[in-house]
Amino acid sequence: MSKLQGKGWHIGLNAHLLSLKGSYRGAGAYVYIRHLLDHLPSVDPSLCYTAFLGERRYRPPSPTLHLQVSRLPTVHPPVRILWEQLVQPWALWRRGIDLLHAMAFVGPLASPCPLVVTIFDLSFLRYPQAFRLGNWLYLRLFTRVSARRARRIIAISKHTKADITHWLGVPPERIEVVYCGVEERFHSLPAEEVLAFRRKKGLPEQFLLHVGTLEPRKNLSLLLRAYARLRAAGGNPPPLILAGARGWMCEGLFSQVEELGLGDSVHFPGYVRPEELPLWYNAATCFVYPSLYEGFGLPPLEAMACGTPVLSSNAASLPEVVGDAGLLLDPVDEEAWAHELARVLSRPELQRELAERGLDRARRFNWRRAAEETVQVYRCALAGTTDVQTLP
Repeated sequence: MSKLQGKGWHIGLNAHLLSLKGSYRGAGAYVYIRHLLDHLPSVDPSLCYTAFLGERRYRPPSPTLHLQVSRLPTVHPPVRILWEQLVQPWALWRRGIDLLHAMAFVGPLASPCPLVVTIFDLSFLRYPQAFRLGNWLYLRLFTRVSARRARRIIAISKHTKADITHWLGVPPERIEVVYCGVEERFHSLPAEEVLAFRRKKGLPEQFLLHVGTLEPRKNLSLLLRAYARLRAAGGNPPPLILAGARGWMCEGLFSQVEELGLGDSVHFPGYVRPEELPLWYNAATCFVYPSLYEGFGLPPLEAMACGTPVLSSNAASLPEVVGDAGLLLDPVDEEAWAHELARVLSRPELQRELAERGLDRARRFNWRRAAEETVQVYRCALAGTTDVQTLP
């Protein structure tokens, strides 16, 4: 087998954003990194991988995935940035890496090997006010440079691909869309198991659920106003549960709950442990996701895979994920959200229809396929072609 077919290639994976800690660092991009690490080695055993990371608790699924754990505390962003730009080039040369996959936005400015970079979204350009100044400056500068230097870019949605072309000036033929997957553990669970979970957590028979880091981009202020409208209209709607770790600029949500008089109906259980997440989805009456901007949107997909009806924003990439399996709503129209919530809650037959459509939709997304398509991007970058279809 020739090198073009993959024999002997050594792929480096910058996985320093991987975190198994129960916080916002365990969500979003970190889920992507973890599942690619888990699946890449089994896609093409002829490839060899070295993952560079700071998370000591991660265990590789295969002997073809080697770990190089940094002694530096790269959990701290300034240290991680210094590692990426100063230590990483030397580590790539020392390990004999043929291709580096920068798994989250940024690669080293100086690299001894070609680069593939994954860009999840460009929220830091679209919504700069939602970022700390230092983080915004870093992403704005280094993502742009990395995107222009990379042989290939992986975008996790068509919407992100269009954004990369528009905002960063990268030709579309250098960008490959690779959708995220949904884990097999997200599925419909037996009624008795869900009932036991409700009793354990003290959950009501019905409730509305949102899962995600509490931050401005999630548009939860709109959801709270819509829920207040729903309550004001009568009918005694079920409680609203906003599950997720506290993120950037989330303090205003708690005061808004009190100002709207929702203290007895809106609950914040905090970060949800991964092993419990399928139970939360299964127990919910419906899942609500009014986000203003997402590179992909894993929570609606996970909810659909569990057979939970989904009401989602129609912004950014979310229509690509939800399709016609959920109700897509304007993220700034609180009246429409209140109306559709009332309609879904009052119509069990609509809940069943949305649940069935969601289950069917979710089957289209899986991490094995994401890993296979990612390997094709690697081979394309190593072969120096822009068309993965031409590879043997």
